[in-house]
Amino acid sequence: MIFRVPLFHCSLLITIFAHPICMKMKDTKQQFEHVVSLCRELFFKKLHDYGPSWRILRPSSLTDQIYIKANRIRSIEIKGVSLVDEGIRSEFIAIVNYGIVGLIQLERGCSDTADMTNDEAMMLYDKYAKVALDLMLAKNHDYDEAWRGMRISSYTDLILMKIYRTKQIESLDGNTLVSEGVDANYMDMINYAVFGLIKLEFGE
Repeated sequence: MIFRVPLFHCSLLITIFAHPICMKMKDTKQQFEHVVSLCRELFFKKLHDYGPSWRILRPSSLTDQIYIKANRIRSIEIKGVSLVDEGIRSEFIAIVNYGIVGLIQLERGCSDTADMTNDEAMMLYDKYAKVALDLMLAKNHDYDEAWRGMRISSYTDLILMKIYRTKQIESLDGNTLVSEGVDANYMDMINYAVFGLIKLEFGE
């Protein structure tokens, strides 16, 4: 005998069983977009004040800038105190923004002048912020929100590991045998920094 479940009840069962996972994924997307909007707001304000002066930076210089920020976060985490009135939140924001700038520079190449309008810079910022979001959602689907079980300090260490990998790739002029390129490492740094910001903004 074949039992047929009314369509309404099938939809209800799907809603009941899928709801927690779907809501978790939805919350992650919303939280990701929220913290990236905070990063974007600061990027926009600095762009207004300084213009795209970062266009002169070579990717290797951006890697070093991210290293400085990540190393300061690790130092604060270990020492438990900061003598400068800026905590780790501002450093994670800087890592997101420098990471996106790094991706722009990889696409456009560095320049001897600020050869880009503010509007064009913001358009490229939004392009790579969306690429980072899409990558996070894809990985989040496969790893089932595993990042939420990690400590913020682990994100810091992973960012530093990615930096050292990037430095090695840069020293090889990008000629790797099996590794992903610099762009993939920048993308991972951005996403780890966003995870740190989500934890700082919304708690564990």
